[in-house]
Amino acid sequence: MLDTFNLISRVLMGPGPSNVSPRVLGALAKPTIGHLNPQFIQLMDEIKSLLQYAFATENEFTIALSAPGSAGMEACIVNLIEPEDKVIVCVNGVFGGRLKENIEQVGAQAIVIEDNWGDPVSLEKVASAFSSDSNIKALAFVHAETSTGVCSDAKALCEIAKNNGALTIVDAVTSLGGSELKIDEWGIDAVYSGSQKCMSCVPGLSPVSFSQTAVETLKTRKSKVQSWFLDQSLVMDYWSGDGKRSYHHTAPINSLYALHEALLILKEEGLENAWARHMRLHQRLKSGIEELGIDFLVDEPHRLPQLNSLVIPKGVDDVQARKYLLDTYNLEIGAGLGKLACKTWRIGLMGATANEQNIALLLSALKDVIR
Repeated sequence: MLDTFNLISRVLMGPGPSNVSPRVLGALAKPTIGHLNPQFIQLMDEIKSLLQYAFATENEFTIALSAPGSAGMEACIVNLIEPEDKVIVCVNGVFGGRLKENIEQVGAQAIVIEDNWGDPVSLEKVASAFSSDSNIKALAFVHAETSTGVCSDAKALCEIAKNNGALTIVDAVTSLGGSELKIDEWGIDAVYSGSQKCMSCVPGLSPVSFSQTAVETLKTRKSKVQSWFLDQSLVMDYWSGDGKRSYHHTAPINSLYALHEALLILKEEGLENAWARHMRLHQRLKSGIEELGIDFLVDEPHRLPQLNSLVIPKGVDDVQARKYLLDTYNLEIGAGLGKLACKTWRIGLMGATANEQNIALLLSALKDVIR
């Protein structure tokens, strides 16, 4: 007979989700109210303001999409890219590849810039691609590639795009709250993220922000958006602070309570302080990993502090090692994806998970695994 589902709490040090703080879990338990209730409208306005802080933007259209980060990716593509548009897309890992698939799915032409997995996006290759074609609609790239732990120079990439009159579409799923990210200063037109990584919120929401240029691009497009649910021209009237809110869908009320609390925690810590904390703890992890003789996949200047890809030592079985960590230490780490499967481990230091105690546990457990 089925009964209430019980589970074992884990220390989540994989590529996401990260551990959710008690404050955020407490917010989930608040009474559910209607999605057009005046109290909920106030909550939406506060979430918008907090997301603007987290993204370092004043973009009016800054919302939490009622779907995970993958839907945030698709929302940016289907709203801004039309059939036969030309888009330069940078692929240096799994999620760059997914951007390419989304672009091709809408019937646009993907001009692919490929770099080795573990290397940042090449500024020179992107500049050369723009030089070769003057009819580029947008540049799409992953700021923090979750499959490899590499950080690309988003500021420089956006500058190249702007100099060539192109929009920028940026994956910030792993970078938001963990690495420097400045939407307005860097000139990012469309950005999407996820609630479950450095925000340490429950999975299932995707923060999204469009510049005014992106909004005008959406409003003046020639063809219909290839998704009803992800058509942001319809969602705007639900999240807008002006006048009566129009019904679009039943929002995930309790999850948005949780996101509000997670963003509030981030603001209390301070955005720059959160970036500095992730880097400081990364350096602590790095010292311990090097003492164990384990190599990083990514060269130091381009490493993400919150997502560390480690090369699995010779003689260590990937699957058995991760199972041992889970069974013995209650510790979950991530496997390599795609061409890095069984070659790397992905260690997350994200949000609430990023603390000294978890690093000490991980280093002790890895030492045991290697032994």
